[in-house]
Amino acid sequence: MSDQFDGGERSPDGIDDTPTVTCSRCEDEWDLEYELGTLRVGNRAVERFALDHKRHAGHFPDEVRPWTVLCEECTDGDEFLTERPARRWAETHTRHTGHSVTIDHADAPGTTIDADE
Repeated sequence: MSDQFDGGERSPDGIDDTPTVTCSRCEDEWDLEYELGTLRVGNRAVERFALDHKRHAGHFPDEVRPWTVLCEECTDGDEFLTERPARRWAETHTRHTGHSVTIDHADAPGTTIDADE
């Protein structure tokens, strides 16, 4: 009998290391087996789940802190999971409307994209 792991359902040490995501607002917890096994999104499983959860529940799960962009002059804005698309949205909105946009994140100081620049 071989000592090699055959790639079955569980790791060789019997530990299930499937990531889980919780949401205190929904009072629920999900494992990401679907995202990993069926959708095959790999290391983007948490991001994919978070975006789907936001789309269906109207909020992000716990521990997900989005980048928020808000126009200072109109009601337009959005949330992103990484800085690059948030900054791109802000710069595009400013360029097309002439409005200043604020970019905020829980782990970074807020910045403003000014219409005058």
